[in-house]
Amino acid sequence: MHPPSLIVTVLAFLLLLGPLIVLHELGHYLVGRCFGVRARAFSIGFGHELLGWTDRRGTRWKIAVLPLGGYVQFEGDANAAGLPAAEIAALSAGEREGIFWFKPLWQRTLIVLAGPVTNLLVAFAIFFAFNLAYGRITPAPVIAGFADPSPARAAGLRIGDRIVAIDGAPITSFDQIREKVWPFPGDRLQITAARGPTRFSVVVPIATSTRRDAFGHVTEVGQIGIAAGPPQILRAGPWQAARLAVGDQIAILRLMVIGIDQIIEGRRSVRELGGPVRIAQVSGEQLALGWADFVYFVAFISMNLAFINLLPIPTLDGGHLAFYAAEALRGRPVGLRGQEWAFRTGLALVLCLMLFVTANDLASLKLFG
Repeated sequence: MHPPSLIVTVLAFLLLLGPLIVLHELGHYLVGRCFGVRARAFSIGFGHELLGWTDRRGTRWKIAVLPLGGYVQFEGDANAAGLPAAEIAALSAGEREGIFWFKPLWQRTLIVLAGPVTNLLVAFAIFFAFNLAYGRITPAPVIAGFADPSPARAAGLRIGDRIVAIDGAPITSFDQIREKVWPFPGDRLQITAARGPTRFSVVVPIATSTRRDAFGHVTEVGQIGIAAGPPQILRAGPWQAARLAVGDQIAILRLMVIGIDQIIEGRRSVRELGGPVRIAQVSGEQLALGWADFVYFVAFISMNLAFINLLPIPTLDGGHLAFYAAEALRGRPVGLRGQEWAFRTGLALVLCLMLFVTANDLASLKLFG
């Protein structure tokens, strides 16, 4: 399949990242508003203001020239890191009303947490809608065939065997087998299977398989060489669709944690880390495949945004939450000077990571020869 044009890629990237970041910031704004925090500005996009208006609460709503997300600026914020302006310390009790930094700790925590939670809710809504509209393909965990070669067949499994557990964890669908196999090439699994009334266990090594998608991207995944039987479509009502949506989110979060852990341990290459360029490339490809694929990818990226923002790195939401946790334990906030140095260090770390993943992205596009 031919890769999408540059116009389609840019359009898909804007449709993906812009609304997700705006919704993230809207989560901060709405919870802050519930607690009486004044917002000076809410911007859709960055840079020079193209269009704007001021509401009756004094918030400046504006559309800016660069449509790559947006931000909310609460009263008293002095900079992009959200550190309080120095002059607010001299304000009277009445003047401090409505300023974020003088709200109770639990309210500040919920306001900061609202952004990532909004991204999780966006992903949940998409997964819920897909499960409700299309149902779920649920092949039974029964072996219907083998690849050649097949580590599972070599370990003694046969066609018709039903896999009931892997490493002690119960298995009820073939999708659960994939979750235990695909992320772990080179590992070994203890598989418990049922053959008629008999249960037995075998140790199966996970082979490494190289897969190439429709656009030529190569990925290494684990494989034990078994095939599922005919798929069955499970029609889901609202409650079942919601339960499946939560399961989808948990599975994605688990894969993120596994991926980071494997990179830290050196079991996966840091070249697999991607940044904005790769996200733009993949978003264009998903849009070229159709709106359903693209919307599902939006849910996946929304989960990524929530996960990344919850990491305890200063400048990210998780960094603010880490300071609030320290404040709760110490009984008083971390000093502004300490926060400022932490946010500067965090910003430098984030910028270095962005430069690294962007270089990875450009290298994958073979722009360096």
